[in-house]
Amino acid sequence: MIYVDISAGVHSRAGLGRYTVDLARALLAAQPERFGLFYNRGKDGRFPSILPPSTPQRSVAWGYKPWRMAILLAQMGRLPFNRLVPDADLFHSTEHLLMPLRGVPTVLTVHDLIFKLFPAYHKKLNYWYLNLAMPLFCRRADAIIAVSQASKRDIVKCYGVDAAKIHVVYEAAAPHFQPPPPARIAHVRQTYDLPEQFLIHLSTIEPRKNLSRLLDALKALRRLFPKLKLVLAGGRGWLYDDFFAKIEADGLGEAVLPLGWVPDEDLPAVLAAADLAVQPSLYEGFGLPILEHMASGQAVAASRASSHPEAGGEAAAYFDPENVAEMTAVIRRLLTDQDEYRRRRQLGLEQAAQFSWQRAARETTAVYETLL
Repeated sequence: MIYVDISAGVHSRAGLGRYTVDLARALLAAQPERFGLFYNRGKDGRFPSILPPSTPQRSVAWGYKPWRMAILLAQMGRLPFNRLVPDADLFHSTEHLLMPLRGVPTVLTVHDLIFKLFPAYHKKLNYWYLNLAMPLFCRRADAIIAVSQASKRDIVKCYGVDAAKIHVVYEAAAPHFQPPPPARIAHVRQTYDLPEQFLIHLSTIEPRKNLSRLLDALKALRRLFPKLKLVLAGGRGWLYDDFFAKIEADGLGEAVLPLGWVPDEDLPAVLAAADLAVQPSLYEGFGLPILEHMASGQAVAASRASSHPEAGGEAAAYFDPENVAEMTAVIRRLLTDQDEYRRRRQLGLEQAAQFSWQRAARETTAVYETLL
């Protein structure tokens, strides 16, 4: 049996959680008899409702931090955890946590090396752990799946891993990201009291998302579009206090609306209701929100950093994430040039359609086959 570790989906609704659950769902849809699910429950873990509960499951009761430490110490001491998955033919870790197993091939998905490239943007304990663990996990894994060519290059450069061991498998927007009908958009406008004119940003709030520079761009844009506001869809991650302090210091308290987590059934309509989506991140492993915006029928202005051009293709309008003037100019152009906006919106629908979880499942299964 092939075990897929869905721990990230049990504990998180953010990017890693979405990847884990959507991949597992696609793998199970294609070959349900072949897969089992593994996860650490902790006290707050919840089995994802969109996964079939009848799927064979194995789990440990440990919480997130104790489980991470146990795995690192076991990897360092070469202590196998085979008794937790005694019938495993292969084990796939979908987050940055590789369980040690003896005689069982392992696959590790590496999403990004943000902690390595931007250490100031991580909590110190998390930075310490990943800096110690990831080189070891990458060496011990029999195969690595990278979610972009940019991430693959980073792994090779930072850890000297043989490029032949790393397979790029792209993510995709979940099936519910589709252009919503006007009535649905009108409904979410009322439900969330959305502004008349607004930019939308979808992601967890953390420093590498570059939202402080987006505030500078918003301040400049409001001189031309006084009613323009910024809506943030996503939870608070870490090290976000400076960002919220800047909102108040810049007098943008009325112009920025943090929605927090938006339920999946409402999210496509919230994205589509905006005048433009903006993804100004300094670094992304893949940049899934770009595809989620596009699949919902929204045009996207994005930084050209790291993997963003792989996700956005020719459909997104790009800017230098450290150049506020260029960011402002690109957003202004898309807010005023309706022909370009409509063209990029259509290109975005076509771009998003090129990615699917069915394809990701096929390509992931092909990686398994190389080891079995």
